[in-house]
Amino acid sequence: MAGRPLIGVSTYLESGARWGVWELESALLPAGYPRLVQRAGGLAVMLPPDAPEHAAATLARLDGLVIAGGPDVEPVRYGAEPGPHTGPPARARDTWELALIEAALAARVPLLGICRGMQLLNVALGGTLVQHIEGHAEVVGVFGGHPVTPVPGSLYAGVVPEEMFVPTYHHQAVDRLGTGLVASAHATDSTVEAVELPSAPGWVLGVQWHPEMDKDVRVMRALVGAARSDRTDTTSATPGTSPRAR
Repeated sequence: MAGRPLIGVSTYLESGARWGVWELESALLPAGYPRLVQRAGGLAVMLPPDAPEHAAATLARLDGLVIAGGPDVEPVRYGAEPGPHTGPPARARDTWELALIEAALAARVPLLGICRGMQLLNVALGGTLVQHIEGHAEVVGVFGGHPVTPVPGSLYAGVVPEEMFVPTYHHQAVDRLGTGLVASAHATDSTVEAVELPSAPGWVLGVQWHPEMDKDVRVMRALVGAARSDRTDTTSATPGTSPRAR
């Protein structure tokens, strides 16, 4: 167990969650996320929304970070007005997860954004989003699927070299790519399905689909592998030096 890296997964607060005789505000995360981390060889820890000034201290205790899927990113975050299809804002979550992303990039902690997490990574780096597309969430509350093709030579293609049929549920997508980001996979309709940050010194990947709903663990295993490698580098650093150049 000592060799399993600690992977933090962002969560969200919801009112009205029910279990037994209780109905209380709760920090929620679909169980597929921690299960995927565990299946990929990591230890999962849930990260409920907190004050953004605590993000750096949180990342200092983690070997890797996953920004989970969820509600729409508030359009004001990328300089837009909300469109008719855009859902209600989740401002506390936006603030916390943007702080986590910025702290992870600064600390070179391996980072995986999933669905909303990929979109938020794009926004964090100055990119914009398309607020509504058709065909990627056809039935409300039901995951669909479609093929995704990797860009040859990309980080993602090194993890999953072939076309994959992936579980999907989103109605927003990347529009203008953030600074330094490149597209590393596309759907057949040209929607950007994965992004990466080749200029970053650490491991950074975002995927638009939901690997936590799939049997394929390669994307999460790649994050866990990067976290394990980074952890080894940190623990073997010369005493008195700054791990990950924090």
